[in-house]
Amino acid sequence: MLVRLCQLLTTAYIVAEFINRSLFPMFQHALAAAKPIRVGIIGGGVAGSTIAMHLSARDDVEVTLFEQGQSLVNGPPICHLHAGGNLYREIDDQQCLTLLQESIDTLKLFPHCANVRPTVIVVPQRDAGDVAALLPRLQLLQQHYQQLVAADPSNQVLGEPCDYFRCYSEAQLQQLALKPLPAAPTQHDDWLIPLAKELDFDSVKWPLILVQEYGLSLFRLAASAELTLAARTNCQVKLNHKVTAVKRCGGGFRLTFGGSSQDSVYVDYLINACGHLSGSVDDELQVPAQRMVEFKAAYLASWAGQGHWPEVIFHGERGTPNGMAQLTPYADGLFQLHGMTESITLFSDGLARAHGGSAQPKLPLPLRRKLKDGWPQQLVEQRSRAAIDHLAVFLPNFANANPAGKPLYGAQQIPGQDVSLRAADVEFPAPHYARAEIVKANSALPAAKAIERQLFADCADTAAAAIALSPLQVQQRGEQIACERNYPAALARRIPA
Repeated sequence: MLVRLCQLLTTAYIVAEFINRSLFPMFQHALAAAKPIRVGIIGGGVAGSTIAMHLSARDDVEVTLFEQGQSLVNGPPICHLHAGGNLYREIDDQQCLTLLQESIDTLKLFPHCANVRPTVIVVPQRDAGDVAALLPRLQLLQQHYQQLVAADPSNQVLGEPCDYFRCYSEAQLQQLALKPLPAAPTQHDDWLIPLAKELDFDSVKWPLILVQEYGLSLFRLAASAELTLAARTNCQVKLNHKVTAVKRCGGGFRLTFGGSSQDSVYVDYLINACGHLSGSVDDELQVPAQRMVEFKAAYLASWAGQGHWPEVIFHGERGTPNGMAQLTPYADGLFQLHGMTESITLFSDGLARAHGGSAQPKLPLPLRRKLKDGWPQQLVEQRSRAAIDHLAVFLPNFANANPAGKPLYGAQQIPGQDVSLRAADVEFPAPHYARAEIVKANSALPAAKAIERQLFADCADTAAAAIALSPLQVQQRGEQIACERNYPAALARRIPA
């Protein structure tokens, strides 16, 4: 009996040891695989918010998003979707094709953020450019859009492919100038009527080109991100929390952050979405990088009673007194103005490059003060009036417009050394570390998808990153955000489609 008992105990020991050595590691691996990946995102701008939206659509991720400001998506002025990059003659065709695809994907993710009106491209008489030189690129973009729609009908978010662009002669605009302003535009010609009535025909080359490039509402985008992330149980959004230290810890990172007190959290994977301050995180982690930072501003003007306008782009050579002029319409007669000159949108010392072993470019102190403390009112008036005068060269009656509030301003990062770069998304410079390097807002979603592909081998093209939000819900919260930031609520209102 005793011998039999010893045999049973020996057998039990062998079985237990087999389970411990052979099967238990398998169970541990299965448990580890089931445990969500903890992702930390520093920066709640358009890049960080979009990445958080995309990753938190998965159940196997826990996201913590840190934003030192009081709300999400607060940074350089956003007003244009860039569905084809037609504002920039200097960029190559591939960047334009990339921006077109990214714009389509962005409208799918943020369906309530588009201001659905066309953009008119104008080459001034004073400019050395030729209208005919723009047509081959537009034809390429139209063909690509047609192919994208043929491959997936849901890609038709920029109108009919056959209407992607259209040319208007001087005679056509003269006829449109005789028509009354429509109560609400229903076709392309209707959008051209206000421009035809105000344009100095002798100041431009013909034809004008209408393109189906829409506006993008910064404040409705911020509202969409906020409302979506608030509904995600696996995403913590820490507003008014600045990350003060980033340290390697095992295979991940220890982030020290503070609101009223200092705290820390461990994450398996870190995403640097700090925008123009991305280099500060790189420096803490001793990750070298080349980048530039550019300070830019756009201005607000009120010009009531002028009908429903398209966006109008007057091409010009960047940085010269005749730099590009951009008129972006919003609700209630409000316009956002860019003038790519050093007296308006650009600044003589506004482009900084990383140097001296640091990855963080350093803007001059006066511009850093503007970022932190705002602008003196005299400078707001001066530059707003300069922007109005810049547009009045082509639209004489626009000289009667009035400054309508503080500028939209911020610092934009540009990875590398090419100041004309417009299509950029993400880099992976170290293990478990991604650096979002978007230049335009619609590059945020490709960055999110690239990070997901690195994290998960099984990732699909996730179209479920957005949740069902109503247009009214998004607009109302967008108006609140605009007012909280001391901007007119009209910047968040939809304009007629």
